[in-house]
Parts: sequence; C-alpha cells; structure tokens
Amino acid sequence: MSSNTIGIILAIDTKNKPMKTILRILITAIVVLALSYLLPGVSVANYTTAILVAIVLGILRSVVKPIFIVLTIPITIITLGIFLFFVNAIMVLFADYFVDGFAVSGIFTAMVFSFLLSFFQSILYSFLKEN
Repeated sequence: MSSNTIGIILAIDTKNKPMKTILRILITAIVVLALSYLLPGVSVANYTTAILVAIVLGILRSVVKPIFIVLTIPITIITLGIFLFFVNAIMVLFADYFVDGFAVSGIFTAMVFSFLLSFFQSILYSFLKEN
C-alpha cells in the first residue's frame, strides 16, 4: 500500500469531533499492535486489547501526564527535557498495569515503545484532514 493510498484512506472529512476521536483511537490501536510485533518485550493479546490500550493511553496522557510534568519540572529543566521520555515511559507502564493482555517488559522497552508510538502517531495523524 503506497503512502498516497494511506493518505486517501485516512483523509476522511472529520467535521464532527467524535469521529475524529474514534479514528485517532483506531490509529493508535493499529500502531500499538504493530509495535507489539516489532518490539521484543511488548505483547498485546488481541485487537480488543489494542483498542483498550489506546483508550487508556489517551486518558493517561490527558489526565495523569500533565500532573507528572508539573511535579517533575525541576528535573526536566536540569536534563533539558530528556526526562520527559521517562515520563512517557511511566504512562506506558501505567497502561501495562491497568490493561490485562498488554505487557511491557521494562522501563527501557517502555521508553522505546513510547518514542515509536509518538513518532508513528504524528505521521499517521497528519493524514487526518483538519477543518
């Protein structure tokens, strides 16, 4: 499948916010599932688990992550922002804790998973049509 085909598939007119949210959850679930095949130490039981991981990560990123960022401002400044990779890895480990069927073997694997998830999400989300 070429990048133009992916762009056509994902370039859905998302005027309503619920449709865009559903598409973002599905895109994240697909990336989570793909990363579980690529990264040793990450496992996802099935497609439903991948969707649940996408939902839980979205909730954690919107509720818990801002609190963590505020609490870790001093160390984030000292490390010139590198500590935020650790904060993202903690969010992945929280998702591991809350979702049965999703497992991450350690903090380093969670950091790599988080980095790749963000990278692929930014690429795939760019195909969604903005209004």
